[in-house]
Amino acid sequence: MALGTRVTTTTQSKLVPKVVDTILNSNVLATRVLTKDSKWNGERMKFPVKYSKNTTGTSFAGFDTFSTSATDNRVNLEFVPKFYQMTVALPLDELSANATEEKVIDLAKIEMASTAQDMADDIGSLFYSTGTGNGGKDFLGLEAIVDDGSNAATYGSLARATYTGLNSTVTASSGTISLSKMSSLYNAAASGSQTPTLGVTTEAIFAMYEQLLQPQERIAKSVSMMKSDPGRGLNSGDGMVGGTGFTGLFYKGFPILADEKCTSGVLYFLNEDFLDFHALPVAMTDPVKYRATDIEGNDYSEVEGLGFSWRGWIKPTNSAAVIGHIYLGGELISANPKRHAKLTGITSV
Repeated sequence: MALGTRVTTTTQSKLVPKVVDTILNSNVLATRVLTKDSKWNGERMKFPVKYSKNTTGTSFAGFDTFSTSATDNRVNLEFVPKFYQMTVALPLDELSANATEEKVIDLAKIEMASTAQDMADDIGSLFYSTGTGNGGKDFLGLEAIVDDGSNAATYGSLARATYTGLNSTVTASSGTISLSKMSSLYNAAASGSQTPTLGVTTEAIFAMYEQLLQPQERIAKSVSMMKSDPGRGLNSGDGMVGGTGFTGLFYKGFPILADEKCTSGVLYFLNEDFLDFHALPVAMTDPVKYRATDIEGNDYSEVEGLGFSWRGWIKPTNSAAVIGHIYLGGELISANPKRHAKLTGITSV
């Protein structure tokens, strides 16, 4: 029921000093990767990988002749940086009106923070892609990295058919998920101390996995947004703000998380020691640290940084407005795709 004019003409309205996000949802993989990015160096990054053994070893006796052949068993994975941007544009008349003493929320600040979050949301989708979008300008995603040549025949400029050690384990589930299939997937990706550190999947498959657990095993734990440091132990989470995180179910000691960006029907097992976003700051920009205290209701509100940079406001010569651009440069890279695996085509338990 609408209030009468006796009230509306005598009572001031109240603008709540928070923006509630009803659009953005979970972005688990991108949040964990981007909050612990690595530095990009050079015009391209090269990762030497060993693709074959030295086979000159032999037992011997007396004056047996040894092989004098040199072996060549390494080759370089090569990656070039890619870039993404999103525009922030505001008219000066709105900025002027917002600059009065009645201002509740800073318009320029909230617009920049909101745009940076929208951009992170876009990138979260790209991190599950093949990297072939927009003429190959998109960042690489898990569908290219965790692959056996089906989606990405070439990886890091090398043909997977030739260098088979670049293939991940890709297993068709035949529709169902089970603990035995998950165990086989884990064993295929693991070798000694090199084991998966993170599982990501859809919300639907996350619920299916929960059904496979005994009641006493269905213990949901908070998992850091930030990926762990190699050698520091699982989910060390250096630099976390406020102790926030995701809710995960554990499998063989590592968390499985639901990500609404995840490819439908797929469960990924990832070794985060071999998955990094190498960030390259865009020239003539400043780093963005957008702790968005004025936005609530999504996964980004408590995250600082994420490797973005800000171009600064540009003043057009023919309009009363300012325009700026937020950038992210670099590439999502795994120097050892063999340590990742995925189960595909999951539809039921």
